[in-house]
Amino acid sequence: MSATPLWSVFDATWTGLTGSPTSTFAFTPSTAPFATLKSTVSMMAVYYATIFGGRELMRSRPAFQLKTAFMLHNFMLTAVSGGLLVLFLEQIVPTLWRRGVYDSVCSADAGWTQPLNLLYYLNYLTKYVEFIDTVFLVLKKKPLTFLHTYHHGATALLCFVQMAGQTPVSWVPITLNLAVHCVMYFYYFQSARGVRCWWKEYITVMQIVQFVIDLAFVYFTSYNLFVSRHLADVLPHVGACAGGETAAVVGAGILTSYLFLFVAFYFATYKKGGAGKKSGKKVAQKASDLHRVTAKASVALAAGGVKLMPAIKE
Repeated sequence: MSATPLWSVFDATWTGLTGSPTSTFAFTPSTAPFATLKSTVSMMAVYYATIFGGRELMRSRPAFQLKTAFMLHNFMLTAVSGGLLVLFLEQIVPTLWRRGVYDSVCSADAGWTQPLNLLYYLNYLTKYVEFIDTVFLVLKKKPLTFLHTYHHGATALLCFVQMAGQTPVSWVPITLNLAVHCVMYFYYFQSARGVRCWWKEYITVMQIVQFVIDLAFVYFTSYNLFVSRHLADVLPHVGACAGGETAAVVGAGILTSYLFLFVAFYFATYKKGGAGKKSGKKVAQKASDLHRVTAKASVALAAGGVKLMPAIKE
């Protein structure tokens, strides 16, 4: 599987940059940055201190525009997400064809190969780059929502826990997330260029669908993981699943919280909020119509010799 065309190019590039082939990569503190829980938590602490501290510092300062920097940031993440997605698919699709879905999400030799191990790690590193999303919000004096700040910090933790627990099902949420990020960061790139995109609402819909699919796989693998190890003689199950138990619990918990939060965000933003906007437009339209009718009536009556107060301007 690692001899596929794109992987060969990637392997040569990686070797040229690091001096070591991809086959020697290991997620250990001595060889990979951010390979400990302490380093992950430290990065999260720096992230939250920076954004909330920065928000206070910006209260009395004018907002930065940062159009070019924001555009480049989103273009880079669009390209990185797309590149990683293609590399993942090149590894996963042949495995799905040969081994089927169950082995691909439950067997370590199918869902956690050496190439995938490195790709999981690179995806994990992008979560720290995505912290910059929030820095832009702070510098541009945009509101910091709980969903945004929680999601960014928790996703970095989620990726670390899955790396440590080596859960073969990881490729499912990761590939779906990369696909969504290709669309999402492209939207923000276009927005920074001044291009209006009508499909912003559907990005949230894609995210919700992503979490539903994620949880279907994660619940299935987590159930089989625990039952096969602790309740095999009591509860029915398909078979054993590889991976750490802590990783299974944390993964299911965080992804479940995402689903609830994104559904709540969708209805608050595009349904209730959308209805409010439409209602406001109708009221404004009626007021404008009333103003025009009053003005015409005033003119007509004045022409007939009847004096009225002038129509009130909006």
